[in-house]
Amino acid sequence: MTSTPPPRSSLDPEIAARLKRSADGLVPAIAQQYDTGEVLMLGWMDDEALHRTLTTGRCTYWSRSRREYWVKGDTSGHFQWVKSVALDCDADTVLVKVDQVGAACHTGARTCFDADVLLKGGAGSGTAPSDQ
Repeated sequence: MTSTPPPRSSLDPEIAARLKRSADGLVPAIAQQYDTGEVLMLGWMDDEALHRTLTTGRCTYWSRSRREYWVKGDTSGHFQWVKSVALDCDADTVLVKVDQVGAACHTGARTCFDADVLLKGGAGSGTAPSDQ
């Protein structure tokens, strides 16, 4: 089984050189509501998806299951309008601050992170551990 070479991308070569991708050429992209800080979802981007996100003002992701690009909102009407895009300190994760219109989750929920909360309010006494 041969792998298909990644599509050519118009991503700025300086940005592309900084990215640390997974073995399949992807970086995780966290979508966060720009004005409240609410974490909405996690998607995956390759160089071309990041280029499209940076240049169109709408989030474009790579669907690992469908093996195609998808622009958030094209089929659902639940758009993500890009406000800012940043790399984390290791250049292996993208943070996209968006203005989310409608649900971010494919289940119809506002966020993908509200249905299965594993810990709420912190463990122990409620104080932060010391670095001693």
